[in-house]
Amino acid sequence: MCKSPLHPFLLQLPKVEQHLHLEGSLSPELLFHLAQKNSISLPSPSLDPAFTSPATLLARYEKFTSLDDFLHYYYIGFTVLITVSDFEELSYAYLSRAAREANVKHAEVFFDPQVHVARGVEIETIVTGWERALRRLKDEEGVDITASLIPCFLRHLDLEDSDRCLGLLLDGDGKGRQEPRLVGIGLCSTEVAKPPSTWKSIFDIAREKGIRRTAHAGEEGPAEYVIAALDDLQVERIDHGVHAADDEKVMERLAREKILLTVCPVSNVQLKVKEKLEDVPLRVFLDKGVRFSLNSDDPAYFGAYLQEVYCRVQEAFGFTVREWEVIAKNGIEGSWCDEGRKKAVLKEIDDVVGAWVRREKEGESELVN
Repeated sequence: MCKSPLHPFLLQLPKVEQHLHLEGSLSPELLFHLAQKNSISLPSPSLDPAFTSPATLLARYEKFTSLDDFLHYYYIGFTVLITVSDFEELSYAYLSRAAREANVKHAEVFFDPQVHVARGVEIETIVTGWERALRRLKDEEGVDITASLIPCFLRHLDLEDSDRCLGLLLDGDGKGRQEPRLVGIGLCSTEVAKPPSTWKSIFDIAREKGIRRTAHAGEEGPAEYVIAALDDLQVERIDHGVHAADDEKVMERLAREKILLTVCPVSNVQLKVKEKLEDVPLRVFLDKGVRFSLNSDDPAYFGAYLQEVYCRVQEAFGFTVREWEVIAKNGIEGSWCDEGRKKAVLKEIDDVVGAWVRREKEGESELVN
């Protein structure tokens, strides 16, 4: 919990999350549980002491030295996810926590189909588990949340593998449209020396078929990768994008074209992209009119789910209520949910901000403006 006077406001503020990897919400406790359930052998503690217990694994997660160091442990986690019920349990844990702890109203969640398919796990298994979890929350428990999945292509695999995966993602109605339960496509994994243009042919096919597009760019890579993602892949959003702040012209374009960055500030610090939270260019983006949302990325590995991300950002930057209003509204306006849902969430934001402003007006609080 943050110590800011705005903590109650941040709890109440309706949120969206657009940069969350489903597999990155696999807690050490759930990882060990599913490994036992599915008779999966984890690395021996004699070779890697991190796998002695959930507690020692969590402690190791706090010491990542780079994106590649993180990915080593990240992909070990995939091995325990086998059945529909596994993905339901994983999805339910994330969605329930997001809705109840952080007041997330809409989430667009990445998953990595190529790794799962290579293990013999069908995309249908993942999507069915996800749908069961969402239905359980919405229909059986009455939780007010909407959510969609975004399959991500992986930079560390070759283009041919991405092409085969795209074929699996297209439905079988003969019209070549994407499987309707998936809201778009993305591009992720290690960015160094892997420019977005490599995946142009994949994204061209997606664009021609009316599939929405986003890509990780400007995390490890330079600001030029942000431009390449916009021009070569014609993406509608940029995931991460923090190195866009290194180039004034890139920021000007992002602001002019109202491109949303799905920024993950805690992740940036944990993976040594930035030394400390204050170095993540959120204030620069806000002042330059660059739209961004705040996200948790892989919260089970980085130690901060979305509410904690909001709290840490507030302690680092001291945003006002009106600045949080801008951040929250930019997030929902940059979402890929339907217009009715956008309007409903925007109204909820207005109601929360309005109530807080009225409450603070008597004291003419500087936290409002």
